[in-house]
Amino acid sequence: MNDVDDLGAFLDGAWSHLEHGVAQATSLARYPTFATVSPDGVPQARTVALRRADRDRGRLEVQTDIETEKVTALRHNPTAALHVWLPEADLQIRLTARVTILTGAAVDDAWARVPATSRVSYGTEPLPGTPIAQVYAYEKPANRSRFAVLDCQLTHIDLVHLDTRHRRAAFSVTDGWRGKWLAP
Repeated sequence: MNDVDDLGAFLDGAWSHLEHGVAQATSLARYPTFATVSPDGVPQARTVALRRADRDRGRLEVQTDIETEKVTALRHNPTAALHVWLPEADLQIRLTARVTILTGAAVDDAWARVPATSRVSYGTEPLPGTPIAQVYAYEKPANRSRFAVLDCQLTHIDLVHLDTRHRRAAFSVTDGWRGKWLAP
C-alpha cells in the first residue's frame, strides 16, 4: 500500500481490490464471507461471489437463490456484513451494508449475464438446507424464478492493513466516506 498516512489512498486501494475481485475469478476479493443474523438470532456466515462493485454508488452485488437461508435472514433484518481477507496485501476489508432483495424483471439484465453452466445454482430441489436421505439426493435445475440479486448499499467500511506497524481506518456513508484512523 502506498501513501500509508493518506486515508483517501487507503480507501482507493480497498475499492481497487473489490473491483479486481469482480473482474478476476481467481481474485480472493471475489469470494467474500457474507454474514447475516437468522430470525432466531443465530449468526450465519457463508462465502458468496461478488458480481459487481460500484464505488460511485457505494454498492456491491451478490446473486443468490431466493429460497436460501440468507434471504430469509435478510427479510427479517436487511443488514449484512461482508469480510474479505487478502493475504498478499495483508489487508482485511470489513463492510456493512443495507441489503435490498431484487427479483423478477428488476434482475433480467443480471440473469442474462449468468452463464448457462452457472444457472443451475438457482433452483436446487429440494430447497437449499432441506435434509436429504443421501449425499446426492437433490437436483439442480436452472429456475429463473428463483434467481435474486442482493443489492448491498454500503454503510460502513473498516480496513486493517497488517505491517510492521498496523494501520486501521473506518469510513462511513454518514460522513461522506471521509474516514478516520483507528487504533488497530
